[in-house]
Amino acid sequence: MSTDRPDMRISDAERELVVAQLNAAVAEGRLTLSEFEERVDGVLRSRTFGEIEPYVGDLPQKGPIAVPDQLEIRNHSSNLKRQGRWSVPRRLLISTRAGSVKLDFTEAVFTTQLVQIQLEARSSSIDLVLPRGATADIDSIAPHASSLRQKVPAAYDTGAQGITFKINGEVRSSSVRVRYQRRFWRWRW
Repeated sequence: MSTDRPDMRISDAERELVVAQLNAAVAEGRLTLSEFEERVDGVLRSRTFGEIEPYVGDLPQKGPIAVPDQLEIRNHSSNLKRQGRWSVPRRLLISTRAGSVKLDFTEAVFTTQLVQIQLEARSSSIDLVLPRGATADIDSIAPHASSLRQKVPAAYDTGAQGITFKINGEVRSSSVRVRYQRRFWRWRW
């Protein structure tokens, strides 16, 4: 993984992509298990792209690293927000306790037409902002003393042309809101 600025900090998502690259190298027989363990340990401790380079510099670059098939988001007693341009995998696992999660998909890049979201929430709020034309199915969510609000068309009510979100899981004492982006003049939220 290379960049023009080796002193630039690396994100957790980029670190996970490097670990996936190392995992592929083991599967191809390029690394032994002991080399893999040593390199993964170093990658997880790295803070910049320059620190990552020694662990992947001798491995072939295969262009952009593929988006993982699944992403797990964990949140405990804090606010977590994802917005802007980001790659959305086929499956999202969201686990939150006494926190707030807001995922804004309006500028996201999708790898598939169907996104499956598995929720596990206790005393939390989850806000999912979908892109225009997307549909959602929240019928498989099991609410316990919770509120579910869907402000977008259900996947089975329309001839789904855009991205379809299938949301299931269990929420306790929480709120789940699925909506489109709100606009007022030049403001968006």
